[in-house]
Amino acid sequence: MHVSARITGITYKPFLCRELSSYDIKSLTDVFDKDASFILNFDKDVQIAVSWWVSAKRTRSYPYSRVYDTLGFQGKKVTIIPIFKDEGKEGDRDFLQWDTISLMSLLGVYTIISYYNQADKSTRYNHKITDQRFNIKHLQFNFTNLLSYQSDALHWNLSQIENVGIVGEKALAAYKNISQRLKIDMHSFTTAHSRIQELLKGKENFMNLSRNLAQKAQVRERTTVQPKEQLDGSKATLTIKNYLGGYYYFTCDEAKLIKNTVCLIEGKHSKGSMIPSTEDIKDGLIKMMLFSNLKEVKIGDKEYTPLPILKLTSDIGFSIKNLSSSKSDLLKLLLKESLVNKFEVLINGKKLQDYNV
Repeated sequence: MHVSARITGITYKPFLCRELSSYDIKSLTDVFDKDASFILNFDKDVQIAVSWWVSAKRTRSYPYSRVYDTLGFQGKKVTIIPIFKDEGKEGDRDFLQWDTISLMSLLGVYTIISYYNQADKSTRYNHKITDQRFNIKHLQFNFTNLLSYQSDALHWNLSQIENVGIVGEKALAAYKNISQRLKIDMHSFTTAHSRIQELLKGKENFMNLSRNLAQKAQVRERTTVQPKEQLDGSKATLTIKNYLGGYYYFTCDEAKLIKNTVCLIEGKHSKGSMIPSTEDIKDGLIKMMLFSNLKEVKIGDKEYTPLPILKLTSDIGFSIKNLSSSKSDLLKLLLKESLVNKFEVLINGKKLQDYNV
């Protein structure tokens, strides 16, 4: 099934954001060892909510959950993403994708595209690095510019894209230094350089390169069922057009047609507990933000009413009375969030409100 839709903006009220700790900009170097999301203080009157991605790939380390936790902040929200991350020859290498930046723009999150310039040698693998650290001076420079930036997140993020070639070259040079210093083989610098040369050709090339890869990933993901998913509908591709004519490519874990309604379902599964982890749920809520703001949802030429659903499943039987107080409180807030933002939550096939949480 292929679903197309338009989106003009995001209207959404989150309820599960955790309370964020505050840090002074002077202690930025140490913050990344302490928190995945935090408030950064520049002076007594200026604050920014910050999250950061461990990798450029959105399936690692719950980056959506990190971003979600900043969305309750009333001021500027920023997320830091490495342009690419190379863990060494025996590890993974991930590159930034255009649709990641697009989603952040839709959510009103300013993105700083940065790079790692410090790392340690893995104690388990001969050719793998760990504990990678951002170039703090590069981050401070971007934060300074952001403080006086008056336009919206979309335009800031487009300006960041214009500099991806330069940032990519700096990242490549940093990994070469890390490789020489630690005497560790990295992935091919030749192929990385080729990717960066594409980025250097400008924003349009980057958008087209990433869009092509995103489309391929969309098709690949549609035909793959993850072991952690318990699904009984069909996967669907979802192509969303924004007000500027840009396209975003996503997948629905599950899609179902019920008369004139199309159910757009994001599934989260747990093997060892009654409900998935808080991080998994927040990750799913980012998709609910997207799905609950879709307009002109069509399959072929026929328009349908969208019904976003967050589907939580478990190998363990679900019982409200056996939940811990913290999990019970979580579900109460999740129910409130679903009602306010007009999406459904299912737990093992039953609506959350029917459990009397």
